[in-house]
Amino acid sequence: MSGGVRAIGDDDRRGTGGRVFGRGRGGRSARLAGRRWWRVRQATPVATAAGLVAGYALDALLGDPRRYHPVAGFGRTAGALERRMYRPDRLAGTAFTALAVGAPVLLGVAATVATRRRPVARAALVAAGTWTVLGGRTLRHEATVMGRALRAGDLPAARQRLGHLCGRDPSALDEPELARATVESLAENTSDAVVAPLLWGAVAGLPGLLGYRAANTLDAMVGHRSPRYARFGTPAARLDDLLNLVPARLTGLLTIAVAPTAHGDRDRALHVWRRDRNDHPSPNAGQCEAAMAGALGVRLGGRNVYFGRSEVRPFLGDGPRPEARHLKRAARISGAVGLAALGLAAAYPLTLGRLTGALGRRALHPNVFGRGVSGRVPGRAVVAGRVVAGRTILGRGGGGAGAAGLGSHR
Repeated sequence: MSGGVRAIGDDDRRGTGGRVFGRGRGGRSARLAGRRWWRVRQATPVATAAGLVAGYALDALLGDPRRYHPVAGFGRTAGALERRMYRPDRLAGTAFTALAVGAPVLLGVAATVATRRRPVARAALVAAGTWTVLGGRTLRHEATVMGRALRAGDLPAARQRLGHLCGRDPSALDEPELARATVESLAENTSDAVVAPLLWGAVAGLPGLLGYRAANTLDAMVGHRSPRYARFGTPAARLDDLLNLVPARLTGLLTIAVAPTAHGDRDRALHVWRRDRNDHPSPNAGQCEAAMAGALGVRLGGRNVYFGRSEVRPFLGDGPRPEARHLKRAARISGAVGLAALGLAAAYPLTLGRLTGALGRRALHPNVFGRGVSGRVPGRAVVAGRVVAGRTILGRGGGGAGAAGLGSHR
């Protein structure tokens, strides 16, 4: 046939030399390999979601490991690194933050790559990482113990317990101030220790879990205001603020949504959150504390005394000062927020996996390009990339199937 085009007859299609791409053994193997790859690809989001749920369950059942806690080990290592790298400037602080956060992230990336074809191992690693970085049970336990001590009138025990939640000087605090410090710490740490790790785990898997916890730990170590860390700690503090921008706002919204679970007023929580959330000096803490103040119907904020310094925070909310009875409700709200965040975190990779799976199945479907991957259309012919009515043929021009080496059969 002239014009650089030859018709494919029945004998050609039956012969091994005339097999069209996607119809012979090689094409079948390629399709099977592609489908296997997409099955693994689809299993990865399921493994991530399962790991997040399992890790949350471990934290709810067991709490933090009492000995050899990985976060405590990271803190000791980061402390030793800080002593070697410290200079009173931001450049040294930036290098320290990049190294201390980058190492756990790279470790998470290596573990993720090593388990890319092992969904069960991936789920186990994500579960272990989630359990390690979450602190929801410990947070609620501390609030419950504080409430018990305040109800019993044991102020010395309550003051001693406050150090487990925040760095304020408790020596002169009375019951309302101890309760306020507990509610504020519970609200802020619900974001830092529960919602944010789950969110970053859903978005970035194990590297997200480890990287976020490393950044948050550095902020607690060097990100506070002090003469030593005024410049060196700024990069760590800014990174923590950035990583918590979305989680803190999500925590505020979830606190409003679950307020009725602790006999809270959802409308009042929304009103206080919208009015007071930006009054706090922190770009993130006010989101959580304002919503909690509205949900409980109390007033937060005021003068905070730390060791060697004091700060005056704006008031959040309109009610009375918190009391011991409010701590149990605050702990219940914190737990409900954690469960809601877990649902969202687990749904995200599953939804993303379903979307990518649908796109993958469509790309690997044999009828995506006409009738088969080869682009053959019964009753029509392709001449140098053009369709000509009449017969099914292979072109030898640059635009036809021959461009892929398929028109060499003569």
